[in-house]
Amino acid sequence: MTRPPTLSPSETSEKLRGSGFRHASGSLTAAFRTPDFATGARLVADVAEIAETMNHHPDVTLGWGSVTFSLTSHDAGGVTARDLELARLITRAAAALGIEPDPAGGEPEDD
Repeated sequence: MTRPPTLSPSETSEKLRGSGFRHASGSLTAAFRTPDFATGARLVADVAEIAETMNHHPDVTLGWGSVTFSLTSHDAGGVTARDLELARLITRAAAALGIEPDPAGGEPEDD
């Protein structure tokens, strides 16, 4: 089985623009501000359904007022097109709940 090709930050920056996701240290990371814990949990539940459909699962940190997602393709050893697609779908799911990315969240590009 062939490993999917990994992408560099320069290859992902345009597609990530406006999503809140940052490409750093071999993963895509974004934080989303939520008005309360229940709304964050709803976002996590919506993303869980998307991830199951894609068979591609993010690392998630849920806290009061925020949800952070980290995406990487472990089988490829970095960020792939699957991660970009999942980032797009997470951003859309958040927007459907009225949740905006936290501009201070995620990590700066460094790769």
